[in-house]
Amino acid sequence: MGKEDRGNMVGLLSAFSALSLMAYGYLSWDSGSSLGKDERRERTEEEFPDRDIGQQPHIIFILADDQGYRDVGYHGSEIRTPTLDKLANEGVRLENYYVQPICSPSRSQFITGKYQIHTGLQHSIIRPSQPNCLPLDNITLPQKLKRVGYSTHMVGKWHLGFYRKECMPTQRGFDSFFGSLLGSGDYYSHYKCDSPGICGYDLYENNNAAWDQDNGIYSTEMYTQRVQHILSNHNPNKPIFLYIAYQAVHSPLQAPGRYLENYRSIINDNRRRYAAMLSCLDGAVNNITNALKKYGFYNNSVIIYSSDNGGQPMAGGNNWPLRGSKGTYWEGGIRTVGFVHSPILKMKGYICKELVHITDWFPTLVTLADGEIDEDMDLDGYDIWETISEGKPSPRHEILHNIDPMYIKAKNGSWEAGFGIWNTAIQSAIRIKHWKLLTGNPGYGDWIPPQSFSNVVVSNRLHNERVTLSNGKSVWLFNITADPYERIDLSGRYPDVVKQLLRRLAQFNKTAVPVRYPPRDPRSNPKLNGGVWGPWYKDKTKKRNPSGKKTKKKKMQNHKEQSHRKQQHSGCPPVSANI
Repeated sequence: MGKEDRGNMVGLLSAFSALSLMAYGYLSWDSGSSLGKDERRERTEEEFPDRDIGQQPHIIFILADDQGYRDVGYHGSEIRTPTLDKLANEGVRLENYYVQPICSPSRSQFITGKYQIHTGLQHSIIRPSQPNCLPLDNITLPQKLKRVGYSTHMVGKWHLGFYRKECMPTQRGFDSFFGSLLGSGDYYSHYKCDSPGICGYDLYENNNAAWDQDNGIYSTEMYTQRVQHILSNHNPNKPIFLYIAYQAVHSPLQAPGRYLENYRSIINDNRRRYAAMLSCLDGAVNNITNALKKYGFYNNSVIIYSSDNGGQPMAGGNNWPLRGSKGTYWEGGIRTVGFVHSPILKMKGYICKELVHITDWFPTLVTLADGEIDEDMDLDGYDIWETISEGKPSPRHEILHNIDPMYIKAKNGSWEAGFGIWNTAIQSAIRIKHWKLLTGNPGYGDWIPPQSFSNVVVSNRLHNERVTLSNGKSVWLFNITADPYERIDLSGRYPDVVKQLLRRLAQFNKTAVPVRYPPRDPRSNPKLNGGVWGPWYKDKTKKRNPSGKKTKKKKMQNHKEQSHRKQQHSGCPPVSANI
């Protein structure tokens, strides 16, 4: 089904949506917000910033890791984020903005403009020891931008696979890369254990371990320094794309002491450390913004800020008042903080409630950069620049959150429960207009209020927010516009709507490619690669050194790496692999 045909499905559901809205009333998406729809400030043509026709903007995409929906000042958090608040309130806040519930899928959708079912990354994340990466036949956003003259640079967390050299960021369109390949690691030593005894170093500059660049600096600050360096050495008259994927605020919960001092009032240790990490991240964004101004980029720049998924309450994050958390398909796992800040926006200082998805950045930014989207690319994203910049309706009316055929843990799921249309044991989620349908096991579905982070027992309120999935259900239906907190399941009241969404899931599933989730490869062990996580796949046709001896250069490199490891790390403790 093409995009031009999707209106049929939307039309069939409109009457049900209107009825549900009248029945339950409209609950504001922005309780406690300082800005409202009626406060939108429109600008006349004379007020638009001066910008030459065809002039390509500088694109700065900042991706936070595991930042909860609640965890920004303008959503009422106790965590102070003055920079994010200012940039968002002077730009366009995206309050109907969706990503994926875990790391690799969100990053893959941003960089390809495609749903997971169309890249084979439907299940879980790309793990360090898996011979897996973003499929090489997918054209990436930086590749498209390079074709129209952009310099492209990535700083931060990759997490899209690295088992072979062709998977590395510099082979996927980036002129330079400085950061980590894995999903998490120590913020200072840059070590990561995937399982007991399988541990290694994970800081890269382009295609090599960045031993010389590792000075024990906290990663948020180290990455910011690298961004400042890139900007100071680039001609602002030539377009640049900067993808800054911070490690923060993902576990392990580590923060410089000076930030911890600011949150002594927070009793819960995880929340206090998380708050300190987020404050440091806010300061980093401030430093980047100042660098854009200092080096002449700001006036022709587009700054986009996003989290990759919802927060993890066990690791200090909070998504209140949304339901669920990271790793789930409840709103708390997939609806997140996002905004656009740019002098070239035609309208500023307002809240955009139009539907926006992380796949939309690919066609939006390519088009904004004067690039072209080929019809045969089969993107799932839409160009939403006019929606953001001019307040026009979004071209997007539906989101396939995911279909994961490998995750079938709903004991009570069946074809019968899915009216013979869909096997509800399969974990899936879809939204069309106001309606959202979930099947299978969506994940832990509690509401975690802010006061739960106190060490004081909060019995009644917290207990009342808990739910259980052991009631035999495998299908849920919500009107997200009327009930953004997913408290009223309407699947029993509107079976015809359920059937319509199940049919759409089935249509999407026909376009899915096979899941890519190979078993772990023992050759990935960093011990076999100089103690470093990195490409381990070797082309069997490649000629080997006939002598079997290490070169002098290789010996010196190994000696240097071993010396560095002794100084930086006295032993990597066994930890379990984290999502």
